[in-house]
Amino acid sequence: MRFARVIVGLLMGAVTWPPAWAGTVETIFAHQHLGAASCASSVCHGANQRSANSPILGNEFSIWQQVDPHARSFATLATAQSQAIARKLGLGDATKAKVCLDCHTHNVPEAKRGEKFLVEDGVSCEACHGGSEKWVAAHADPNADRSKLIADGLYPTNEPVARAKLCLTCHMGTRDRMITHEIMGAGHPRLSFELDTFTWLNPHYEIDADYIERKGEFNGSRDWALGQGLAAANLLDVLLDPNHGWNGIFPELVLFDCHACHRPMAGNQWGPRPGTGLGPGAVRLGDSNLVMYRHVLSVVDPAAAEKLLADTKALHRATLVGRDQTMAAARTVKNDIEKSLDQVAGFAFDEDTLGKVLGSLLRDAERGEFRDFAAAEQAALAAQSVVVAFETAKQLDEAAAKRLQSGVDQLYGTVENGDKYDMSRFVAALKSLKAMAP
Repeated sequence: MRFARVIVGLLMGAVTWPPAWAGTVETIFAHQHLGAASCASSVCHGANQRSANSPILGNEFSIWQQVDPHARSFATLATAQSQAIARKLGLGDATKAKVCLDCHTHNVPEAKRGEKFLVEDGVSCEACHGGSEKWVAAHADPNADRSKLIADGLYPTNEPVARAKLCLTCHMGTRDRMITHEIMGAGHPRLSFELDTFTWLNPHYEIDADYIERKGEFNGSRDWALGQGLAAANLLDVLLDPNHGWNGIFPELVLFDCHACHRPMAGNQWGPRPGTGLGPGAVRLGDSNLVMYRHVLSVVDPAAAEKLLADTKALHRATLVGRDQTMAAARTVKNDIEKSLDQVAGFAFDEDTLGKVLGSLLRDAERGEFRDFAAAEQAALAAQSVVVAFETAKQLDEAAAKRLQSGVDQLYGTVENGDKYDMSRFVAALKSLKAMAP
């Protein structure tokens, strides 16, 4: 499994951290949506090949339509599996159910749909870039004021915080679009997301001199780090929401680790995870992003990493005590994360520090912290970002880059199937990868 290469640079400009995720979808929906067809002209973004006379590719729409899964997300709702899930939930036709449409297409309100808008287009251009009513004409001007375009509804997807907030509304679930255990119980696949990797799975853009001039430098490792922090904060934001964090006498179980319960009943498979402080039989919060963010802080601010470890362990233990104690502990951890985000955003994730991330991951692996599949999966994604950073920092020759990528592929092989995950194989693959690193 190989992912596109990431360009490493330095963060430029200050970042403002919003207090909550609520409002991201409303920002996208703020203006009239003209539809994907309005971007499809061959002189706009619908060319069959890259333009030779323009700083933009010119074939962004074509790439999206041909290879991006977002373009086929609505069609997924018509499959037998999706229809079966909808029937179990009492929703009727999945292609008409709001809870399905909210993430499998661009479900903008009827009043905001222009003449060319088609819900069948799936997660189309304006689902990420915002309603184009006020900026579609102006953005074609090479001298356009980007701040004015954003004020007119263009969503700043180049900014990692804004991009993470938007992606998480579907790829993890937020107060705006809650993915529940009930939906998972009906057969929906488990959700998994990592900002840097997902940004580069099917890119319809490239980081070049023109991009940097208009939007600033790009840093994939920084985006991985921020994405982990924001995903962890999002988990806690939902947990703290009295309208979504609990379901009857139970907490919302989608917030907990799937494999804490969904494992074969036969055999004695339990083993300790030091970072939780929990014993056998306890249902653990899905803390994979919290684990990864602690590794971010291990190179940015080791003291903050130790505090996050202690406070995360206190949160796990609080879930066995009561709701009030859990909420108080969750607020403490969320505060830990939000206090550190500016420091992470301004940190230079360069060749002098990236190897430390692999070392931190390996130390956790050797003490049993990757017993849970979801955390191991995130660690594999993190390793990919680190390896790409080594390459783009020119710290590897071609032969070394191939060896290291082969090591990443082997690591990915240990997390391809959650039902067959074996921690010892994962630890061995991670140790091998670390030995290859500079």
